[in-house]
Amino acid sequence: MSAEIISGKEVSQQLKEEMKQEVAGLKAEGLEPCLAVILVGDNPASKVYVSSKAKACEYIGIKSLETRLPASVNVEALLEVIDGYNKDPSVHGILCQLPLPGHIPETKILRAVLPEKDVDCFHPFNVGLLTIGEARFLPCTPAGVIELIKRGGVKIEGQDVVILGRSNIVGRPLSNMLDQRDMNATVTMCHTKTKNLKERCLAADIVIVAIGKPEFLKGDMVKEGAVVIDVGINRVEASGTDAGYKLVGDVAFEEVKEKASAITPVPGGVGPMTIAMLMRNTLAAAKQTWNK
Repeated sequence: MSAEIISGKEVSQQLKEEMKQEVAGLKAEGLEPCLAVILVGDNPASKVYVSSKAKACEYIGIKSLETRLPASVNVEALLEVIDGYNKDPSVHGILCQLPLPGHIPETKILRAVLPEKDVDCFHPFNVGLLTIGEARFLPCTPAGVIELIKRGGVKIEGQDVVILGRSNIVGRPLSNMLDQRDMNATVTMCHTKTKNLKERCLAADIVIVAIGKPEFLKGDMVKEGAVVIDVGINRVEASGTDAGYKLVGDVAFEEVKEKASAITPVPGGVGPMTIAMLMRNTLAAAKQTWNK
């Protein structure tokens, strides 16, 4: 048996086509959704992500604004940029690309974005709404994971789900979303201190890996027929490539695909879905201002 590949590229394209039609309708009614992105410094990965977001906006028809600041920028100057976007009624979503330089406190910056424009869903107010089942926005990567599972034809209700990783960006919000009443999964969130980790993974119907360790989940940690979602993306040395490295996930793909019923690749799995969900949140933010 070899697993079905759940392609984030294909699913995200479907979503972008759906949103493109919706945006055209909103514009016809006089509403132009707008996303403002702030990039601090010259982190190569951040530059790639910001470029991908701009391309997605252009394709769907969302207006895209971008402010680039040097890594040496002080906190006050960055807060001033955020405040300007907060006060601009034509801007519906604000995203400050992470990571930020070490001298800038991420928590302070993320909390400076108005909750109604926080399309990353990092503000404590929005996290609280998510926790009680009244989400304004869904955090992008967890929402992308769930959309992939659904559109891959995988049942969630009643399934035993193991999540490897407890970050505030993926593991924690994903656990919360999956065990709410509209999902009804039974969720176990594991981490580096979890006892009997292999046994827990082997008991899972769905394993979601966001632990930040290259090829951590091996074939002998997955039961026959399980669904495996790989959130990780890691650079590892690779001879014979022009770049000198290759991208791998947190799952040993070649091993696990022989046991799983479905699996996401890296790259081309969860990554494109994160951007698609950001676009969806921007549309939601725009429509919420329209309905006030």
